[in-house]
Amino acid sequence: MKEVKNITIEKKTAERFQQFSRTHYKTHSEALAGMLDFFFYNEISPKENFGPTGRRIENILKKRINAVIAITKNMEKNKVNPTLAILEALMEAADPRNYNSTRKRDYEQDDTHPDFYK
Repeated sequence: MKEVKNITIEKKTAERFQQFSRTHYKTHSEALAGMLDFFFYNEISPKENFGPTGRRIENILKKRINAVIAITKNMEKNKVNPTLAILEALMEAADPRNYNSTRKRDYEQDDTHPDFYK
């Protein structure tokens, strides 16, 4: 049998450790060794703050997505629809069915225009 040493730990902390140890390792010694190895090999301190958690990042992204949606709705309301109306008016004016063949364009009478000689 391996040599054993006792460590004094608060009851609440010991219960948490035992629960963690049961779910992830076979023995408490393996659990403690695994945790120590993790911190040693990754060269991090257990007191370090690793920045925002997944939930915080998700909330930040949701806020930004909502802002993008609001901007898009505003653009559709104030920019896209008036621009679409202008383009539709231009297309309607350029439609050959609306073309009046008796009407001459200004440049058709001017012989300096490059299209005059075609």
